[in-house]
Amino acid sequence: MPAFNWEAYLKNIKDVQSRLKVSELIVAEMEGRLVGTVTLFLKASGSSREEWPEGWASVRLLAVHPDYRRRGIGRALMEECIRRARKAGIRTIGLHTSKLMDAARRMYEMMGFKRAPELDIHPAPGVVIMAYRLDL
Repeated sequence: MPAFNWEAYLKNIKDVQSRLKVSELIVAEMEGRLVGTVTLFLKASGSSREEWPEGWASVRLLAVHPDYRRRGIGRALMEECIRRARKAGIRTIGLHTSKLMDAARRMYEMMGFKRAPELDIHPAPGVVIMAYRLDL
C-alpha cells in the first residue's frame, strides 16, 4: 500500500471514537486481554469511507492480535456481525478487503461472501480495494 494511503488508513483505524455514533464496536477477549475487534455498521451508509447500496450493513476493520490468530476469533467476530445483521432484518452485508489481506479474504470466501467488483474502491492507480457481499 502506498505510504500516503497507509497513513490515512492508520489514522482511520485509530479513530474508533468517531465511528461509535453510527456503528457497533464488537470485541473479543481472552485471558483478560483484548484480542480482536470489528466495526459493524448496521446502516452501511454510516460508513463515510465507503458507499454501499441502501439497506445493506457493512463490516470494517476486522483485526485479531497476531498472538491469537488461527483460533477462530476472526470468524467468531464475523459470525456475530452476521447474527446482529439478521436480527436487525438486514438482507446483505458488504465489506472491503485487499490482496494484502489474504487470510481474511479466504475466511470471508469460506463464510459465503462473494466478490462484488462493481463496488470496488480504487484509491490510487493500481490499488484495488475489493468489495465482497454476503446475502443473508
